[in-house]
Amino acid sequence: MTASLGFSTELSYYITKAVGVSELLFGIILFIFYRNRTIVLLNIVALVGLLLFVAVLQPQLLIEAFNPVTTNIPLIGLSWILLNEVKEQKRLDVS
Repeated sequence: MTASLGFSTELSYYITKAVGVSELLFGIILFIFYRNRTIVLLNIVALVGLLLFVAVLQPQLLIEAFNPVTTNIPLIGLSWILLNEVKEQKRLDVS
């Protein structure tokens, strides 16, 4: 996908590696701090952004196996549920 943005093969390789490491680090942070509202909101924004990025640049990927629709939308939904649970827990803690 980075090659479709005009990057060379070598630069695309490094960008892909850097993004992969970043996703892994963010996943670990989300796993540890899953009750942090900001982290969960950032997760939702990132997943929506990635979905839109694919829809604009490579829309044909939206109908392939394991596409962003079938992977990102369930994760957005689960993050939304987690966000509501965090809000409810904070409300109960205050009461």
